[in-house]
Amino acid sequence: MSIDPAQPILMFDSGVGGLSVLAKMRLLLPQAPVIYVADNAGLPYGQKTEAQIAARVSGLLGRMTERLHPRLVCIACNTASTIALASVREVLEVPIVGTVPAIKPAAAMTKTGVIGLLGTEATIRQGYVDRLESEFAADKRLLRHGAPELVTAAEARLRGRDVDPAVFARAAQALRSMPDGDRIDTVVLACTHFPLIERDLAQAFGPDVRFIDGSDGIARRIAHLTQGQEFLRKEPDLALFTRADPDLPELSPALAAAGLTRIAVF
Repeated sequence: MSIDPAQPILMFDSGVGGLSVLAKMRLLLPQAPVIYVADNAGLPYGQKTEAQIAARVSGLLGRMTERLHPRLVCIACNTASTIALASVREVLEVPIVGTVPAIKPAAAMTKTGVIGLLGTEATIRQGYVDRLESEFAADKRLLRHGAPELVTAAEARLRGRDVDPAVFARAAQALRSMPDGDRIDTVVLACTHFPLIERDLAQAFGPDVRFIDGSDGIARRIAHLTQGQEFLRKEPDLALFTRADPDLPELSPALAAAGLTRIAVF
């Protein structure tokens, strides 16, 4: 397939969490034109059913690839990837890169053998996560906690709002209170929103805990799949939302810092 140098990489998330992935991709592919899609009309995904998420993500990405003609789609959302990645790949004819919890590298990092995993409620219950645990962390203890409050906190933080530190303390305490939770030394951030508030989580967990997410691996995968392709940015990169929320202007500084200087509604 012939690639137009101006064809964008489409990065998709339920909100602004995927900006953590975009930042890592920019380091490897600074010239790549990007359209960042935030399905704010569907946020939060973590409290929807699997059927709702699969239908919504497949439908949206189908319409958007027809309209926007991306060279590659990155689903920068753990919840959407663990549920809808296979169905999206059946529907779309462009390369698809998904996001999965970084359990494999966490298992290599931990010294105590006890790993915490923070994700949405939908992500932590997926069989996909069970399989990752069985394959890469069978000899470890993986403690999971669904933390929808953290998604809200990350969305608020990028809008420049204050966030109550108790939100982060509750997430840390939820994992610490589980059997062997006091031995957690590694925490998987299994939602792309969570690296945006990693500093706050680090304060809540204390200095003996390290955090890991999948953004570096995603960026490398995108770079690999686009290796040898030319990039030409004809216009500023675009942030595309699925609903015209009144607070979208509050995101302008964070979006501009991510190189997304245009905002539109799909």
